[in-house]
Amino acid sequence: MRCSRQCRCHPACPSQLSVSTTRKTRPTSRFAFSKADVRVGIGYDSHPFAKGRKLILGGVEIPSAKGLSGHSDADAVAHALIDAILGAAGLGDIGRMFPDDDPQWKNASSIDLLNKAFLKVVEAGFQFVHADVTVIVEKPKLAPHLDAMEEKLAEALLAGPAHVSVKAKTNEGMGWIGRGEGIAVLAVATLVEPSRVS
Repeated sequence: MRCSRQCRCHPACPSQLSVSTTRKTRPTSRFAFSKADVRVGIGYDSHPFAKGRKLILGGVEIPSAKGLSGHSDADAVAHALIDAILGAAGLGDIGRMFPDDDPQWKNASSIDLLNKAFLKVVEAGFQFVHADVTVIVEKPKLAPHLDAMEEKLAEALLAGPAHVSVKAKTNEGMGWIGRGEGIAVLAVATLVEPSRVS
């Protein structure tokens, strides 16, 4: 596996992994890969819009009349991805690692929090493979900013941008998202634990 874009080739980068996808004759219930234990985590976050705040998504400032309400910079993309990687590693969630009643995280950069969470994941023996993120919002349109978001998120995960995918969808005018009241984000992260060999 190789990064198709520029990569620092950190040991946690997917380009440095050697994962066999050859199935055993009788796969165990634990996992079917012969070289590494594959983990998948799901993250979700949502925030209402608020006046007088910057709109930060995936570490990128998006031109908008409103930002998102929250204790930190309210980057819902980074928050969902933090929960996804922590969930895959079995390390809890963002609320336990960075509680919103702790003043040290007030107005914190969520991209920095993502990097801190990722380093905890690496310390626990896991390596990052890929992340897939879907942002659900009516306005503003995010298409012009998706590449920059992928680059920022990948940088925090010490990986190449090819290993992070960010997509934007609307809610077709339905519900609180359709009314333009806020943003929701879904994230899926894949990790491997090479030390657990079958």
